[in-house]
Amino acid sequence: MSGHSRWAGIKHKKGLLDAKKGKTFTRIAREITIAARLSGGSPDSNPRLRKAMEDAREANMPSENVKKAIQRGTGELPGATYEEFSYEGYGPSGVAVIVDITTDNKNRTAGEVRRIFSTHGGNMGETGCVGWMFANKAVITVEKSKTEEEKLMNIALEAGADDIKSEDPHLFEIISAPNHLETIKKALEAQKIPVASAEVTMVPANYIKLNGAAATQMMALMDALEEHDDVKTVYANFDIPDELMENASKS
Repeated sequence: MSGHSRWAGIKHKKGLLDAKKGKTFTRIAREITIAARLSGGSPDSNPRLRKAMEDAREANMPSENVKKAIQRGTGELPGATYEEFSYEGYGPSGVAVIVDITTDNKNRTAGEVRRIFSTHGGNMGETGCVGWMFANKAVITVEKSKTEEEKLMNIALEAGADDIKSEDPHLFEIISAPNHLETIKKALEAQKIPVASAEVTMVPANYIKLNGAAATQMMALMDALEEHDDVKTVYANFDIPDELMENASKS
């Protein structure tokens, strides 16, 4: 679990995401609305909606907010029409960055995200400039204290996992094709192995090691992008020493 994955894990562990609960609710509500608009308001037949509702429960989002977001998606309630797209660019030292956006005003968001890049030593590029460096993968994490590696490997590989990594001192990381995520989760749950996190993400083919000023600048860029209301997710291929990320998460 290198780079941005570990950065996200540290931030979640420290509770920094909870400190921005209002923005978290906004992002989840948008995702629920889009999922309902695209594939209907029933989570049983809409995996994307089901995942968004799980995120809402984990964030302690009020059920009334979830209901209204679904109704906006199905057209039962009026609401803004959101577009989904991605920006690609570079951070300090040529780090590849992909920013997933959900917005009702593309022109405004484009200008604001471009300014964030330039302010923190990066620049936005053309579509496709860094996307080829990433693969769309499902990533499931399990706490090492909850199971044995051999048992986890047998269950996960049989359920369709491609690889299992144990680089993190506290977590196993299961990598698979996106369509195997729910199958692997169910297989683990059936064996009473709790899942710490499960998501479909963009995994880089390689990482750029950062230290010192470049690392600090990269983390500031990540923070600024993640704090923008229209930014859904940020992916990057940096690898920063754990102690630097830990110190940044405390500030």
